[in-house]
Amino acid sequence: MPAPNSQMPPAAGLPFPPSPQSAQSPPPYSPSAPPSTSPSTAAAPSFLPLDQLFTNPVFAGGLGLASLGAAAAFGRRALIQGTALLRRQLLVNIEISKRDPSYSWVLAWLAQPRDNSGFIAQRLTRLRSLSVTTTTKSLSKVAGEEGNGRTHADFRVQPGFGHHIVRHKPGVYIAVNREKASTATTATGEPHETLTLTLLWMHRHVLAEVFTQAHELAQSFQQGKTVVYTARNMQWTVLGKPRLKRPLGSVILDEGVKESLVADVKEFMAAQEWYTERGVPYRRGYLLYGPPGTGKTSFIQALAGELDYSVAMINLSEMGMTDDLLAQLLTQLPEKSILLLEDVDAALVNRRQRDPDGYSGRSVTASGLLNALDGLAAGEDRIAFLTTNHIDKLDPALIRPGRVDMMVRIGEASRYQAGQMWDRYYGDVDTDHKGRERFLERLDGLGLFGGDQKDPAVPKRHTSTAAIQGLFQFHKGDMEGAIKMAEHLIPRTYEPEPPTVEGSIKSPA
Repeated sequence: MPAPNSQMPPAAGLPFPPSPQSAQSPPPYSPSAPPSTSPSTAAAPSFLPLDQLFTNPVFAGGLGLASLGAAAAFGRRALIQGTALLRRQLLVNIEISKRDPSYSWVLAWLAQPRDNSGFIAQRLTRLRSLSVTTTTKSLSKVAGEEGNGRTHADFRVQPGFGHHIVRHKPGVYIAVNREKASTATTATGEPHETLTLTLLWMHRHVLAEVFTQAHELAQSFQQGKTVVYTARNMQWTVLGKPRLKRPLGSVILDEGVKESLVADVKEFMAAQEWYTERGVPYRRGYLLYGPPGTGKTSFIQALAGELDYSVAMINLSEMGMTDDLLAQLLTQLPEKSILLLEDVDAALVNRRQRDPDGYSGRSVTASGLLNALDGLAAGEDRIAFLTTNHIDKLDPALIRPGRVDMMVRIGEASRYQAGQMWDRYYGDVDTDHKGRERFLERLDGLGLFGGDQKDPAVPKRHTSTAAIQGLFQFHKGDMEGAIKMAEHLIPRTYEPEPPTVEGSIKSPA
């Protein structure tokens, strides 16, 4: 029998002898007792317990929501950038400011009726935001009609502010966005407006058609009319409605004056290449001087209609008109326009008549006008007309060659002008011209042609073509009445009477 301390041989089939613990039964499980771990299998302590964070349901749920939010934000940003990239690659935009002349042209073109037949076109091109532009015109009074006559109103409906889609032609659609900016012009307070046209890149050639048709439409509205521009707030704006072209034959100047002026202007217009080859600035200036009411401005308006030009007027006496602004306006003249500076003698103070301190009381100086007409800031491709009633008050530097190339006096009515005006107003009833001879003899007797050569006692007087025209308009179709009332053509001098006791001034009725 072996001793108690002797080692037992290993059991058959077991590679290792059983440990003393394996021979004992495991202790019973107790929920309150902590799990026992052996020193060899215990985990090392960690500074950041990630296992516990990820196994925490609150943390895991928050991390999931944050991941979803980040993914959504990334997806949204990617979608926005992708959409912007596609817009840049597939679409083309053109923005038109209200200050640009084509703004009104394109609006008028958008207001034209279009063929929107088809299921898709009818639903895409529905305009829900509209604006209206109204123009009125007085109609001639019908015989037997009471009141002041009728007025014709023309309502033009055009896309209002917002987004619209118009159909240019089958398969070509244009997105229109008309918006009003929050900023405004400082001088007038008028808000800035923009018009944006968007279409596919493959249809970009349509833009040339749009602007061409819009310009032709604007020209058709002005057919047979003269557009007058005026300087307002550092830019050119249309003054009122376009005026009907005045026939050149309706302005009666002295014999040969009108013809020489028109011939000179047309010769200048045809000589642009000649000016360019010789390095001479392509501009020409004219000065029309003479008493008021002789037809200076009327001739310029008729000349613009004859040449199919517009008229750009500048009031040198306007408050706020400075030398810099004048130079800027003259370099930005509207295309095919005649520059008109009226009454330059009243707008400027002669440099020899300034105060001792040099202050002239005007915002535009004589030197500023000289530099604008013929200086470094002067523009080219320009026809300028200056008018004055008192040429003696003008600075000699203003009317020197280069600034004023041609000076013409438009004087009082001559016998030739009176006869031409008579034929224009009464030529249909005075077929034998006997009435014209009687009228001219009547004016000779009144001395309105500078005196009567047959009778030295007749005072030397003069009248204007405006006065003769007013007499003929008062006696429409009544040449006998015009002859009898010819003495009203004598210029009159109106002087105020001495003030009465009450302080008012009496004037004869």
